[in-house]
Amino acid sequence: MRHHRIMAKPVVILTVLALLIAACGTEGGDTTTSGATDTSVATTEAPATTAAPDTTEGATETTAAGGLETDEAAQQVDRTEGESCVYGDYNGGVEHVDLLEGLVGFAQSEREANPFRIAETESIVSEAEKLGIELITTNAESDLNKEISDIQSMVDQGANALIISPLNSEGLDPALTYAQEAGVPIMTIDRQLTTKTACTDFIGWVGSDFVEQGRRAADAMMTVTGDEGNVAILLGAPGVNVTTDRNNGFLEQLEAEGSNLEIVAQQAANYERAMGQTVTEQLITSNPEITAIYAHNDEMALGAVAALQAAGYAPGDVAIITIDGTQGAVQGIIDGWISGVIESNPRFGPLAFRALDLFYNGEGVPEVTIISDKEYTPENAEAELANAY
Repeated sequence: MRHHRIMAKPVVILTVLALLIAACGTEGGDTTTSGATDTSVATTEAPATTAAPDTTEGATETTAAGGLETDEAAQQVDRTEGESCVYGDYNGGVEHVDLLEGLVGFAQSEREANPFRIAETESIVSEAEKLGIELITTNAESDLNKEISDIQSMVDQGANALIISPLNSEGLDPALTYAQEAGVPIMTIDRQLTTKTACTDFIGWVGSDFVEQGRRAADAMMTVTGDEGNVAILLGAPGVNVTTDRNNGFLEQLEAEGSNLEIVAQQAANYERAMGQTVTEQLITSNPEITAIYAHNDEMALGAVAALQAAGYAPGDVAIITIDGTQGAVQGIIDGWISGVIESNPRFGPLAFRALDLFYNGEGVPEVTIISDKEYTPENAEAELANAY
């Protein structure tokens, strides 16, 4: 494993390299463990007979200036916002890095028990393997202090760039400062660093429009309930922008549409299935008039289903609208327990590595890149089940 800082080199066309690697039958890579605690390395090396091209000519028509853009990455983009950031502007400037010869670190925030986190990590790892980029991965297991130390550890191991999925929207300052002082740029995904500034504290962010997800959930709820009934909301974890945005979008849309739905309870269940079950048990006991539930994620929604089943409810007695797009929730639509799912796409790998390439190749990475999210309904659930995560 290379643990050295890569000095300035010309950028190569990574998509072309990936195609050459595939042609030589070397897809995938070995996974080894580094000396750091809870740190793994996924490495895909090009065969000795395959030389990286030294010119940008001959790239495919889906290859942009830096070489990492693929059809998959392009199709994932819903929109971009804000100014673009290039390596010469970031926090006073950092060294130019050839990603093929460097080391990238990925900091996962939560243990991979939640399907969203499993799919998110898998997307980052598989994209690194596909492109032939050496990758270190860590998992903070929902511990903010561990995520800080994980990030610092990857910097110490020689990471040239970092992709981080923040546990909280605030609190990572020691890790951000440590990386900045070492000249290591950070690309963020999923949860936003709401009190930090793009191209100063991090280079950019890739994620969903969580407010829009809430609006779409409200539209779905009004449709499935006929815009009548009493709604309980299972809130996600406090202190993260996802929770605030999904709730604000939902409530604002109901108000904008003049909805007749009444919100009778709102209680946090921290995006966890067990808490979703416990909170729902409490809510339907204290508010037996509840006819609908809006869950900020699928795990809480499936916990709510378990609570309703235990209490003797039948499928469809309580309408449930949720956000994520896991196979369990989409199967819940098929089984009649869940009324609809707004996807929150966790497949950030292509866009995250594309962002690093845009950062280094001079084109610049946008401050905000919104990933596209689909929707699962009773009409398409069976056909789309295999596409859920």
